[in-house]
Amino acid sequence: MVRRAHLDARPSAVEKPAALGLQPLEAGGLHDGYLYVPQSYRHTRPNPLLLVLHGSGGHAHHGLGILQNLADETGLILVAPASADYTWDVVFGRSAPDLITVNKALGQVFSTYAVDPAHVAIGGFSDGASYALSLGLANGDLFTHIIAFSPGFVLLAEEADRPRVFVSHGTRDEILSLEACSHRVLEQLERMGLDVQYVEFDGGHRIPPEVARQAVEWFIEAAQSAPEPPPRPLPADQPSREG
Repeated sequence: MVRRAHLDARPSAVEKPAALGLQPLEAGGLHDGYLYVPQSYRHTRPNPLLLVLHGSGGHAHHGLGILQNLADETGLILVAPASADYTWDVVFGRSAPDLITVNKALGQVFSTYAVDPAHVAIGGFSDGASYALSLGLANGDLFTHIIAFSPGFVLLAEEADRPRVFVSHGTRDEILSLEACSHRVLEQLERMGLDVQYVEFDGGHRIPPEVARQAVEWFIEAAQSAPEPPPRPLPADQPSREG
């Protein structure tokens, strides 16, 4: 199933400004999907992007709540689609319609906002983390980073590239036990030879704010150090405004 879970949406050149702040995802008639674009966004400089997948029984806005302030700090674009059922289709062993929803959501954003193709991440919590791992590894030519908060499992694939992976889990998780879930996930990822950052915290089935911050900073560290793009040359008949 994972090998068929291919996404064809890709970042593209964007020539004009677009709306900022919290807004609905409209492509494909998505239900309860959200997009958050920080006020610092400028179409002249591609921004990092994080696709956020909610947990079982959750809503798209749940993932945005804990990450929105971090997005404002770092210039991170957040895309949060909603699953068609109470959880993602990968949990049911099928690859649609959520795959279509994710692809349309990314297509809408990529066609409207300047996104850095070297910093495109997929992340999620609980079932959303399991889907993020599975879909991220199946689309390693799109996602450069994967963030999995308290995942339950990962369906392995022959990834096109080798995304970096961040995994966190609480030692007292009452829903998805640490030993049965993340420890097994880590063993699988290590066998694949992937670069994995693992954070274990004292707590239950949740995303502590400090862990969310660590994950975002891990992701955007290289993006922040990227050089500014050179200014576009003026047309031959347009004088400079300097002087």
